[in-house]
Amino acid sequence: MEGRTASGSPDTPRPTGTTDSARAGATSTTAGPAASPILCIDRDTARDHELLHLHAHPEPMLTWSSTATLMGTVARRDWLIPPGYGFWVPGGIEHSGAVLHPGHMVTITFAADGCPLTWTEPTCFTVGPLLREIITHLHRIAPDDHSRPAAEALMFELLTPLPAHHIHVTLPVDPRARTIAEQLIAHPDDQRELTAWADHVHAGTRTLSRLFRAETGLNFAAWRTQVRIRAAIPMLADGTSVNATARAVGYRKPSAFIAAFRRVTGQTPGTYLPQLR
Repeated sequence: MEGRTASGSPDTPRPTGTTDSARAGATSTTAGPAASPILCIDRDTARDHELLHLHAHPEPMLTWSSTATLMGTVARRDWLIPPGYGFWVPGGIEHSGAVLHPGHMVTITFAADGCPLTWTEPTCFTVGPLLREIITHLHRIAPDDHSRPAAEALMFELLTPLPAHHIHVTLPVDPRARTIAEQLIAHPDDQRELTAWADHVHAGTRTLSRLFRAETGLNFAAWRTQVRIRAAIPMLADGTSVNATARAVGYRKPSAFIAAFRRVTGQTPGTYLPQLR
């Protein structure tokens, strides 16, 4: 398997988009007709702390994280891919990645020529209920199924880049702050404050505070709020109630969650979500 290595292991799955239908636990469908731009759809399990070393391939690839939390890195920029989000990597672009929290993922490999998606840069997008069902349907059906052309056309129509106002979370580089960041991204409901994290990573509270501000542009509290709200958006879009979403991302009271959501996005959940549909 090209490019696949893991923490302490010579052979692990590709968390951010390369396919491995032969690996145990993975399932795959391969589209046979030459007219289809889809070469392969893989469902896989991303295992905790797996890494993908820097590599490139001529085929464009799309990764949808259904329950995992992934990170893709392109040109020194980190792209978070929590559950409910997807990530597009154009062909020929060098990229690497990691699994921040284990779970399930789907990777779609497209033909190097003839793909209707013309995105020339790495791109994030949300995977709403309809797009999720279309991808699942395409994975299940045979390559020559009569419904495939229409399903593929609908999938491409539903794939839209995230809006400009989407929340981009910058990760710190320092390994101490990075450890905290990755754990909070994987578990946004973690209630530990910076003093507790300082003990966890054996660093001073002031040092960590300075690192977060210098490397992310935000203080720790503001950075964590962005992580929580970003994690909440696909849950809300999927129909999870405000109360349940608030608890899942670390807020004890829905009112506190709504206030934080407004601070980050400038809107309440009720006015923000229709823009993603």
